[in-house]
Amino acid sequence: MYESHPLSGREIAIHKPLPLTIRAASDCARFSLRIDPAELARASQAFGLTLPAVIGDAVSADGKIAICLGPDEWYLIAPSTAQQAVESAFAALYSAVPHSLVDVGHREVGIEIEGADAVLALRSAIAFDIEAMPVSTGCRTIFDKAQIVLVRESEERFRIEVWRSFASHVWGLLTAAGREVELGI
Repeated sequence: MYESHPLSGREIAIHKPLPLTIRAASDCARFSLRIDPAELARASQAFGLTLPAVIGDAVSADGKIAICLGPDEWYLIAPSTAQQAVESAFAALYSAVPHSLVDVGHREVGIEIEGADAVLALRSAIAFDIEAMPVSTGCRTIFDKAQIVLVRESEERFRIEVWRSFASHVWGLLTAAGREVELGI
């Protein structure tokens, strides 16, 4: 885990006209998994969460999140304390089921956006119709010029996973969007 989170301690809290909170997500383990979809049950057992089979679906439980990004690609998030166990479980699986599990925790950070104006704040830099994005889904997309993984956890709660090098840029845009929400622009 990285000690120096570029957004550590930052939070944007807007209370007018509707509540909006944007904060750095807690540090966690992050993985990119590539595996044959026919082996999804075994991968689910190794991760400790049933991985979604449909592209765009996201599931979460016990601090873990799994997003299906492609036909054989998943983005996995787990508590920092589970990193070693996840790595060991997939290492044990490798001899029977070839796959690629890559620790991307060094390059990614999370941002949580929550509140009645969360969609409005995100709409400022995402080109697709966020209102139409169902709950418990996720996708890889572009936020202004930064590639992100966007997860809709509930109607008013989203999570962005962004490369560490783009985190300050994304944060700056969310700060500006939060200011516009606060001013009612």
